[in-house]
Amino acid sequence: MAKNMLLSWLGCLLMIAAGPSHGAPTKNQVTILYDAFSNKPGVDTDWGYAALVEMNGKRILFDTGNDAVRLEKNVKQLGVDLARLDMVVISHRHWDHTAGLAYVLRVNPRVPVYVPEEEFFGAPTPPLYFRKNADPELPQEMRYFAGKVPGNVPHGSAWPGANLILIAGATQIAPGIRLITTTSDRPGTKELHEVSLLLDTPVGAVLIVGCSHPGIEKILANAASDGTHVRTIFGGIHEVLAEPAEIEATVHAVADQFKVDAVALGHCSGEAAFAAFRKRYGKSYMYAGVGEVIAI
Repeated sequence: MAKNMLLSWLGCLLMIAAGPSHGAPTKNQVTILYDAFSNKPGVDTDWGYAALVEMNGKRILFDTGNDAVRLEKNVKQLGVDLARLDMVVISHRHWDHTAGLAYVLRVNPRVPVYVPEEEFFGAPTPPLYFRKNADPELPQEMRYFAGKVPGNVPHGSAWPGANLILIAGATQIAPGIRLITTTSDRPGTKELHEVSLLLDTPVGAVLIVGCSHPGIEKILANAASDGTHVRTIFGGIHEVLAEPAEIEATVHAVADQFKVDAVALGHCSGEAAFAAFRKRYGKSYMYAGVGEVIAI
């Protein structure tokens, strides 16, 4: 009996030393991995965004920051193992949200990566580029594909071999975890598709956004189209160049029109927006610098 007890005790020690298994339950929380502000020692700050989302036992990397080397440094400093990711979500095509994917794919090459359905990520070339009514006198050697266009002409990718999954609309990727897509009609980002992450909880949804190029109000309206109440927003709302009146209008829309309960703003929200939302939300404004771990 003493021998069995000793073996059992040694087994427990080995399990503790090995740490949690890949399938071990995780807390529902968000860890900020990449942004331009922090109060934690040893992490790099830079323009860009990345956050580790742990929800319902799933580990999701939302965006990947602006630099693969800095992302690697931060995840190691914060004790995050990206080899244990279940999936990656890329909000939009800008490099300050995608550049770190090179590092992610080195440590987890087959992880599913959900991306907007755009040519930047390898979506097909629009069929309208290949007109059916070309001048009949145009020589065959001047016709695209010698006049015999394939049914699907995909674009290349900066990440050949990556498991990219194109998202064109509302998609459930795991129980209680959804993606929505919103398209910008703003100057400079017109037609840019942006993917946002929705986490359903018994007391409302948590919305995680990258830059909100279509406008946070438009994204919230999209999220609420099926009756969902968004209780918390994480990420950037692109008010960094906004005038005070525009910021106040956004605060009013988020707090009063959509009745969002709390915010954890970062990245391109802008310091003026940080201040305005912090003033309005008080204790319900959650600091979200690099290294922060925020329960959801």
